[in-house]
Amino acid sequence: DDLPATLAQIKTDDPVILMAHEPDIFPQVPDRVSLTLSGHTHGGQVRIPLVWPVYVPSVYGARFAYGHIREGGRDLIVSGGLGTSFVPLRLGVPPEIVRIDLG
Repeated sequence: DDLPATLAQIKTDDPVILMAHEPDIFPQVPDRVSLTLSGHTHGGQVRIPLVWPVYVPSVYGARFAYGHIREGGRDLIVSGGLGTSFVPLRLGVPPEIVRIDLG
């Protein structure tokens, strides 16, 4: 990934939406990006109520596992998606397709 080179190609002040397969890039995303959309974590894939996800494929653990995360005035939405990783099992995280209305 070359986020700085990609963002350097944007020559307007229009809002930027970044689509990234996994949310681990989010700490490096500059304020220039209005919204980051991601998946990859499957929402933790196995979630027992009131307990952190059992396994999240991210160097940040459960920090970016699922949902709308707001940090430093920046927004990240991580979808639970449809698939699984390693074990073909989902518990407590139903498959989803997220619809986001912008306006």
